[in-house]
Amino acid sequence: MKILCISDHIDPLVYSNSIKARYADIDYILSAGDLPLDYLDFIVSNLNKPLFFVFGNHHVQKLTENNYQDCGCIHVGSKVQREEGLIVAGLGGSMRYNTGVNQFTEFQMFLEAFKLIPSLLFNRLFHRRFLDVLLTHAPPKGIHDKPDRCHWGFKAFLWFMKTFKPKYLVHGHIHLYDLADTRRTKWMETEVINAYSHYVIDTKE
Repeated sequence: MKILCISDHIDPLVYSNSIKARYADIDYILSAGDLPLDYLDFIVSNLNKPLFFVFGNHHVQKLTENNYQDCGCIHVGSKVQREEGLIVAGLGGSMRYNTGVNQFTEFQMFLEAFKLIPSLLFNRLFHRRFLDVLLTHAPPKGIHDKPDRCHWGFKAFLWFMKTFKPKYLVHGHIHLYDLADTRRTKWMETEVINAYSHYVIDTKE
């Protein structure tokens, strides 16, 4: 299975006439936030694959004012979604740093994570695993995050990974301007992946 992960930056390799040829073998798309609706619409229209997304801390008002479901985008913020071969849970937003929308304190993010527990337990009982991917906007605390409050990671995500053991945690929010910057980190049983711009996960690797 191949998953196209996107976040925060409109990538010209994705937003191009060659998208169908370049990503012909993609099975799913994950958007980790801060991308405009027309970009998501372009990707879904061309690849004709399910796109799961969470809101970041930008573009939120624009997205909520549009009927994004019409373009085939599936919002998984504080929800669990199961498709054939893939179970995705989502926790959008960033650490609270001002009065903007879709920002959370650490305690509030724990509460959002707790909302997922009934569905995760159902999956464990009937599908033999809690989930495959936790899709977030912000990173986990101490993994890929930055020292300024806006870009702090959440401890709640560390607890989630330790408890429910997703194979992947895919996040955005942390921009990568240097090719040497770390994009992928193993933490316990989970691969933490920064989806900035775009990244392709091959689950067979």
